[in-house]
Amino acid sequence: MAQQMESSMKKISVAKVVLNMGVGKSGEPIEKAKLALQQIAGQQPSPRFAKATQRDWGVHKGEPIGVAVTVRKEAAIQLIKRLFTAKGNQIKGSSFDGFGNVSFGIREHIDIPGVKYDPQIGILGLDVSISLERPGFNIRFRSKHKASVGHHHKITSEEAKKFLTSKFGIEVV
Repeated sequence: MAQQMESSMKKISVAKVVLNMGVGKSGEPIEKAKLALQQIAGQQPSPRFAKATQRDWGVHKGEPIGVAVTVRKEAAIQLIKRLFTAKGNQIKGSSFDGFGNVSFGIREHIDIPGVKYDPQIGILGLDVSISLERPGFNIRFRSKHKASVGHHHKITSEEAKKFLTSKFGIEVV
């Protein structure tokens, strides 16, 4: 029997990595978080603003309360390797969703290899979201004839686990 070849349209790749630090207040904490994310990703992060006023927390609508940076292409793959090393190359199975995404947190940003402790910044935690994709996923975003991705073309959590295990050598617990 001949072995069935995998279609090139079924190949999974890394779409992007988003690093997010929510500090909850503007001013100096935002600047520290920007420095920390720039140190980790090597790119300029952008602020994230409060959507509503929370009087009890002293947060006003439109005030910057966090920073995020999106990394794509080869830089994203190198960053993922460092992030998984910080997690001990283990990810919980509950971190995967049914659409080819995995999200996890890192308690201390200095656990990431290549990041040194800076007393000006301190120690901050961050959230990591990794999006996986297949060729053809951009039909969701094009301006003309938008369409949804078909059921058989979507990335299941099992496929995402298998891809990350084979590509990055992680263990799913």
